[in-house]
Amino acid sequence: MRNIFKDIYLPIRFFIWGSAIVMLFISCYAFPFLLIPSEILLLLFLALATTDGITLNRIKNNFTCSRKTSKLFNLGDENPVEISIQNKSNLKINCVMIDEIPIQFQRRDFEFKIVLNANEKQTIKYELRPTYRGAYHFGKINLYISTFLGLIQYRITFNESTTVPVYPSILQMKNMEMRAMSKISQFKGIKKLRRIGHSYEFEQIKNYNSGDDYRSINWKATGRKSELMVNQYGDERSQQIYFLIDKSRSMRLPFHDMSLLDYSINTSLVMANIALKKQDKAGLITFSSTMETMIKAEKTTSQLSKILNSLYREKESKTEANYEILYSSIRNSIRIRSLLILFTNFESTYAMERVLPVLRKLSRFHLLVVVFFENSELKEFSAQDPQKISDIYLQTIAGKFISEKEQIVAQLKVYGIQSILTDPKNLSLNLLNKYLELKSRGMI
Repeated sequence: MRNIFKDIYLPIRFFIWGSAIVMLFISCYAFPFLLIPSEILLLLFLALATTDGITLNRIKNNFTCSRKTSKLFNLGDENPVEISIQNKSNLKINCVMIDEIPIQFQRRDFEFKIVLNANEKQTIKYELRPTYRGAYHFGKINLYISTFLGLIQYRITFNESTTVPVYPSILQMKNMEMRAMSKISQFKGIKKLRRIGHSYEFEQIKNYNSGDDYRSINWKATGRKSELMVNQYGDERSQQIYFLIDKSRSMRLPFHDMSLLDYSINTSLVMANIALKKQDKAGLITFSSTMETMIKAEKTTSQLSKILNSLYREKESKTEANYEILYSSIRNSIRIRSLLILFTNFESTYAMERVLPVLRKLSRFHLLVVVFFENSELKEFSAQDPQKISDIYLQTIAGKFISEKEQIVAQLKVYGIQSILTDPKNLSLNLLNKYLELKSRGMI
């Protein structure tokens, strides 16, 4: 009996009619002839409410409900969710569906109102846009049913709990791949020079010819063939691409509910996929005050999954970035000249000048591209018409910060360092264009 009453709810309509009957009883003090009609209405009201409750309890098991989501959500994208509800009873039922969506969205009243005819099935579709990476837990589905009387609501709970991981945007990765394929087909991936004994990648075993480097002789193959055999190699030139992601507190700044770090992570995944499609090697380095992640540049079939699983776990740091540690790690681990794409954020020329010596040293050994971000809010504010004197002063200050960003680009160019100043929304597109530009110029 307790379980029955636990799931019974009294809607607004119940209290409206109840209040009306109470007022009618009160008016009987002034108008005694209303007493009998009031009693009749009260009995009728109680009878209808009881019948309504009994009916709902009788058909409660005639409903099914299920939730359908993708195996993973894409960070920053609209991800579809479907909920199917079926009424197997012979009654027309009003339903209020409340889905317990993940707590990260901070919404506990996520409800939909529908009407289900007898033996009808409906599908509710909605979209969720996650702004944090990690595990998102869906709870139960609560279905509140009522008849046309609407005096009683009965709650039916469906245990559809599930956890969906939120990864860097795979959807954006696929879209950018399609955009890029029309452009990158003209650039071949690996550039090979056929030289014996001065190489990095094995090609084949061949017969010894006069002039071949004796150090390249393959003695095992020579023993099998009873004639001199040598290893032939091919040089790979500038085909390693490393994505360097600054995880310091400067990358925690928000843009459209996502941090700059998240935009950098999404773009790193996009560009890693394109680089691997071109047969280039893609690697990953993340750092803050210490070195965090180091994935060696490879072009294996599992490399993209390895980068994706690593980016899924990355979190912002509250500390400053240590570029000296970054430089030391790169010099010790990356021996071949590579393309280094550094995602960071310089809010002032002073911030850039602090790390400029390290950037210059890196650019001597590798092709360095520094990616940092425009302050879109300042740009929007400075473009507005001033309404009062104080707005003029504030817009002047905002203009100073905007010009400092442009000065950083110019200063990096003086030292031969490539750079991209972009708003987060267009980060992936701008970096793709830079990558294709470098390819077309033969710089990588």
